[in-house]
Amino acid sequence: MAPMSLRYFLALSLSVAALGCGGGDHPWNALDAERPIAAFDSVFIEELTWMEVRDRIADGATTAIVATGGIEQNGPYVVTGKHNVVLRATTEAIARRLGNALVAPIVKLVPEGDHDPPTGHMRFPGTFSLTRETFEMVLTDVARSLATSGFTDILMIGDSGGNQRGMAAVAERWNAEPPHSGVRLHHIPEYYTEDIWSFEQLKELGIHQEPDVQSASRAGIHDDYHYDAIMATVDPGSIRTRERRDAGLFEINGVPLDPLDQTISNGQALVARRAEITIAAFRRSLAE
Repeated sequence: MAPMSLRYFLALSLSVAALGCGGGDHPWNALDAERPIAAFDSVFIEELTWMEVRDRIADGATTAIVATGGIEQNGPYVVTGKHNVVLRATTEAIARRLGNALVAPIVKLVPEGDHDPPTGHMRFPGTFSLTRETFEMVLTDVARSLATSGFTDILMIGDSGGNQRGMAAVAERWNAEPPHSGVRLHHIPEYYTEDIWSFEQLKELGIHQEPDVQSASRAGIHDDYHYDAIMATVDPGSIRTRERRDAGLFEINGVPLDPLDQTISNGQALVARRAEITIAAFRRSLAE
C-alpha cells in the first residue's frame, strides 16, 4: 500500500472507530445530556432514541415486554411472520394499558423443528429455526440488555406454543439466581394458553368456525380467524386480502372476512382481551 493510501486508511479507520464509540466527546453523548427535541410517541424501544428510552425509564417505565414469535409455514394465505405481526398489535396494547412499559424488539427466530432431517415447520420452505439452547441464550442476553438499561421487571410472552418451555426455563433460572440484582423475569403463559386462539371469545363475537374444534390447524391448515383478524389490524396485506378476494377465497373456516372493517373491529376486540388476560396474570406475578 502506498504511503498516502496508508495514511488515508488510518485516518478513515480512526474516524470510523470514533463513530462506533458514540462520536467521541460530543455533549449529547453524556448520559445526563438533555434531550434536544420533543419525545416521539411509541412504546417500541427500537423506534425510540436512547434519550427517549432513558427518560421513559426515569419517569417510571421500568417494565419491558419481551415477546417471541416465529417465522414458519402458516398455510397458503398468511405470511410466514404471522406470530410477529400479531405481536406487533398485542404488545403495543399491553404496554399502553400498563402505562409503565416499553416493548423490546420482538424475538422473531424461535425453535421450529430440527434442521437435518427437517421436522415440524422446518419441512416447509421459508421457516427459520433455532435450537432450544440458542433460543434460551438469546432470551437471556435480551433480558440482560434490558436490565443493564434499567428495567426491573421483564414480562415475557410467546405467541406460539413451541416457545413456552424455553421461556419458562429462562425465567426460572434467572429468578433462582438473578444475574442482575432487583430484576425479575415474569413468564406469562396465560397470554397464549388462556382462551387459546380466542376460541370462546370469537363465539361471543358471533364468529362460528367449522369444524368447531380448538386446534391450531382447525381445518387442516395452520391458520384461523383469530390470526387473520388480528393481523388485519396491523396490515391487511399480511393475510393477502386483495389476492384472496381476486381468487374468491377471502374466508377462513367457513367465515367470510368481508366486510374487512368488521374483521378489523373483531381483531381489535381480540387484541384487547389478550391484553387484559396478560396484564391480569402479570399483576398476579408481581404480587407473588
